[in-house]
This record gives sequence, structure tokens and C-alpha cells, in this order.
Amino acid sequence: MCLILIAYGVHTDLPLVIAANRDEFYDRPAEPAGFWPDEPRILAGRDLKQGGTWLGVTRDGRFAAVTNIRRAQPPTGDRPSRGRIPVDFLSGDLPAQDFLAQLRPAAHDYDGFNLILADADGLFVYSNGDDQVRALVPGLHAISNDLPSAVWPKTQRGLALLSDWLETASREPAPLLDLMMDEHRPPDTALPDTGIGLSLERVLAPMFIRSEKYGTRCTSALLFGRDIITFAERGYRDGVAETELAFTLPRRD
Repeated sequence: MCLILIAYGVHTDLPLVIAANRDEFYDRPAEPAGFWPDEPRILAGRDLKQGGTWLGVTRDGRFAAVTNIRRAQPPTGDRPSRGRIPVDFLSGDLPAQDFLAQLRPAAHDYDGFNLILADADGLFVYSNGDDQVRALVPGLHAISNDLPSAVWPKTQRGLALLSDWLETASREPAPLLDLMMDEHRPPDTALPDTGIGLSLERVLAPMFIRSEKYGTRCTSALLFGRDIITFAERGYRDGVAETELAFTLPRRD
């Protein structure tokens, strides 16, 4: 994932709302969201190169997602896949805080990441960029490819759009998928400097990314009701919407 918007404890009927964009090279193979034959409790997309996922959920309300950190150490190609971390959480039964306690000693074996976990005990974000576990408080939150505390134009714009959606009292995922397709480009003076050069910062600045070889591959919207979890996914080919999937899961707490 490269942009995750969260409304936690804000919506009257939906204790947790998540909208997220996965940005990746167009030629990296992946499967769309579905239940995994080898891990049937997991509903998630699947990276076919490394076997992990960027975002997933279970019927009992466990949620996990991961973003990379652009400022962290450059990828070396010989570290374990960050996409396996959400799988390990979703396929197990450890409470999120216990899972993070086990992960932290080995967290720097991975390239830079932010990990978002939710379970019955709350919503948590861990970043190996600063080795901090954050228990999120009710409110609106946005995380992209920097430390969770970073303020980027796309995170601020995403929060404003999410706030607008909340004011509509909608319970449908389609408007969430739509808002994540926002392609507003901020001025150069507002862009972060993550060491990749101004021209590439411009390409990666919008919420929804299009370029020749890299861009937003799918958008996910998750609505956690008290009895039902709704998971919707829109897939894109070369920046054009191609597929749309929806799942409704009765909660099994």
C-alpha cells in the first residue's frame, strides 16, 4: 500500500472505515482480492512474486496492511518480503500488541515499512523507520510512504476527502473507491524531499498515480460494521479501471 486513509470511531454505524491505494510497477504479477485456498481465513489480494499481501482482513475483524517507507534504507533485494508480515498476523491468533512485540526484534531485517493492525483490542501502527508502536486514537488518520507522523499533500488531501465522505452518512464503498482516484497535483513547493529527485516526486505526489511503468494498481475500501464487514476492491490496468469486486462478511467475533 502507498496511501491508507482511516476513520476510526468516527462514523456512527461503522467503527472503522479504511480506504487505500496500492501503487506498484504494472508488470509485477498479483491476484485480486479473494479468499486464499491455503489460508482460507484470509481475504486479501496476493503478490505473486513474493506470496504476501499489501492489505487483508478476516471474518473476526483482524485487519492488516503495510506501506513502504521511501526515506528508509534503500531496498537490497535480499531482505525478507514485507508482504509476509500482514499474512503472518492474519493467519494467526496473537493479539496485535503481542504480535508487534514479537516482530520488533527482527523488524530491521526488512526494508522500511509501516504496519497497520486492527483487532478486538484496537488499532495500531508500527514503523520500523523509528521503531515506534502507536495506538491510534479515534479520529481521522492518513499514512503514506513516510513515518506515520509525516504530513504530505496527498495525506492532507485524502483526509479532507474522507471527511467529506463521512458527512454524507454513506454506508456504501463505491464513493470511497471514487475519492481515492483523485489526481490533484500539489505545487512543487509543497512536495516532500525523499531523495528521489523533483521529477519523480511530482509523479508520486497525487493520491492516484499514473505513469508509464508504475502507478495505482488497485483501490480497497473496507467498512467495518458491528455485524458486517464490507470489502470492495477496484483494480486498474495502466491506470484504467478494469475490475470491481465486493465481499460482505458476517462478523465472527
